[in-house]
Amino acid sequence: MDRGEGRTDLLSSLSNLGVGLGIGIVVGILLGLVIGQIPFVRYGLTPTLEFIRAIPATALLPFAIVIFGLGDEMKIFIIALGTMFPILLNVIDGVRGIPRESHDTARSFGITGWTKQWRVVIPAVMPRAVAGITIAIPLSLILVVTSEMRGSAEGIGAFLITAQNSFNQTAVWGVIILLGLLGVILTTIFNIIERRLLAWDRGLHGRDLS
Repeated sequence: MDRGEGRTDLLSSLSNLGVGLGIGIVVGILLGLVIGQIPFVRYGLTPTLEFIRAIPATALLPFAIVIFGLGDEMKIFIIALGTMFPILLNVIDGVRGIPRESHDTARSFGITGWTKQWRVVIPAVMPRAVAGITIAIPLSLILVVTSEMRGSAEGIGAFLITAQNSFNQTAVWGVIILLGLLGVILTTIFNIIERRLLAWDRGLHGRDLS
């Protein structure tokens, strides 16, 4: 396990994490907007969502392996599925929490359709969506490592299993520290992005912009 192998494993994990998390964010926000704004869809899907949410994404690994094999598609599926739910549920709550006065004001100014989505709904939901993404980021690290530990040939999880099987404690602790650092780095990067996205909200509520 030389440095070249470790670098390849790291890049493979970050690639799958980025794609899976990206899909989870997009699907979670879009589904949350639809489900939150259409009552009969929300009432109809709530039992199904609660059922699926109660199942850990890692418990679906055998199913994902049967469908997608041991390749990147399986890892991306597990990451996307696991990270989607905190975002989806936060967005649904955000939509339902929009004051009726905001809808009435938009209607009085003739703001409807896509214009209403962009000017009223999405800005109101963004703080909750960001909260969901903040939860999803460390979760994505857990899922990418876990998915790679099930027979994968590459990735941080596969590297960790190889290190454990060869009793290379230095490499094991190195991976553990690396995962912690990745969590800090990814969260810090997102916090910087979040400050730009929600600068208006922080200013509106008198919060520190630094």
